[in-house]
Amino acid sequence: MSELSRGAAVRARLNHPVIDTDGHTAEFEPLFFDYLRAAGGGGIVERYKRAPDSGFSFAWNRMDRAERRDARTPRPNWWAHPTKNTLDRATSSLPRLMRERLPEMGLDFSIIYPSLGLNSPHIGDEELRRAACRALNNYHAGVFAECADRLTPAAVIPMHTPAEALAELDHAIGRLKLKTIVMPAYVRRPIPALARRAPELAAQLSWFDSYGIDSEHDYDPVWARCGALGVAPTFHSKSTGIGFRGSISNFMHNHIGHFAASAEAVCKSLFFGGVTRRFPALNFAFQEGGVGWARVLYGDLIGHWKMHRVAVLDNFDPARLDRRLFVDLCRRWGGDRFADRFPETRDDRSDVMWGAAEDPADLDEFARLGIERAEDFRDLFTRNFYFGCEGDDDVTAWAFASLRIPFGARLNAIFGSDIGHRDLFDMRDAAAEPWELVERGLLDESDFRDFVFVNPVRLHGGMNRDFFKGTAVESAAGRLLDETL
Repeated sequence: MSELSRGAAVRARLNHPVIDTDGHTAEFEPLFFDYLRAAGGGGIVERYKRAPDSGFSFAWNRMDRAERRDARTPRPNWWAHPTKNTLDRATSSLPRLMRERLPEMGLDFSIIYPSLGLNSPHIGDEELRRAACRALNNYHAGVFAECADRLTPAAVIPMHTPAEALAELDHAIGRLKLKTIVMPAYVRRPIPALARRAPELAAQLSWFDSYGIDSEHDYDPVWARCGALGVAPTFHSKSTGIGFRGSISNFMHNHIGHFAASAEAVCKSLFFGGVTRRFPALNFAFQEGGVGWARVLYGDLIGHWKMHRVAVLDNFDPARLDRRLFVDLCRRWGGDRFADRFPETRDDRSDVMWGAAEDPADLDEFARLGIERAEDFRDLFTRNFYFGCEGDDDVTAWAFASLRIPFGARLNAIFGSDIGHRDLFDMRDAAAEPWELVERGLLDESDFRDFVFVNPVRLHGGMNRDFFKGTAVESAAGRLLDETL
């Protein structure tokens, strides 16, 4: 008998399935282009290849060092897929081969995200964006159809407007019967005042809309449709090249923390926008950013509410300053340099030091959340949000350290193997990498079960009771759902 792979050996010792919530396929371009032509007509493939934001090619690769510095063009991704391990490279493109090899990875079921296709909902050209997303969904529905017992692809949903999101949701989920979705974490939009002054630079003079707070559109119809269709919105967007991740020479500088940054942005926007309050049954997942940012955000939300909720703002209201006492203290303790120099006029007082007049209606920045006590954050934050963590990430243990998290919360960490990408050198190690957290004492076996089985089932099965029907994990997932829902 041949020796078990590391992943298969881990799976053999478990009494529960291992569900991977974030594997990747490497789109096979010749076949994908057939679908793209069918979706967009003649000339669409060449437009896609030339588009600066499709991800097909990078301008940086065609520039010399001087040109990169002159244009401040960020260093893009390089060598994202294994190639020396040719079997793994082919596996990521061939669903039937991936399905065949899943047991040696130690995985029972995997949700598969695109690779090149993660860029498609970020394409600025509306016609090209919508054609690329439609083509990807048709392509993945076709090539994964016979592997549905072990693999399910995530449908790509564009979000520039609610109308295009609704149209693709109805097509991908309603017609193609795909079961899960991935949305861009943000939409880059021109800043109107600047775009009017320099229309040729509108694409660069932009802001980032993440659908909740201050959004350009009302996305509630999209969240409502997701609930009606039984799909959890998940987000998996790069933020390389944005803000402080704009090195022109070092991709590692741009890459570290970039999925976490986009995840935190959309999570915080949805939360402050009151989406989880208005849609309490809707689950959201943020992939490949780990749980560290979520632990910090959770603590910061509570801390900021304690210090900045309306009930305590009277302590900071500039109108509450006792001017007479302040002047007297300046005379007694400041000497001549401070005496009789109180800034009397508004023009002499900085907004930073003295504050400005505020409309009381603008001050309750937690109003949409309906928070009455600090513990409410635990219920709102841990009920709806799930956080994708790779197997080799030690910080995953923070999700389960309830004694060190306010109000004994456990954050909903979900396992993502990242099969198909650089972060897993050998697909056969997929289940072994997260198990190392148990071997090193960072998780116990109950935590591990939650990480690779319970939380993934709650995320998707909680939205659609039949999500796992007809799959290799149907019985185990069904029993769990019966116990927990």
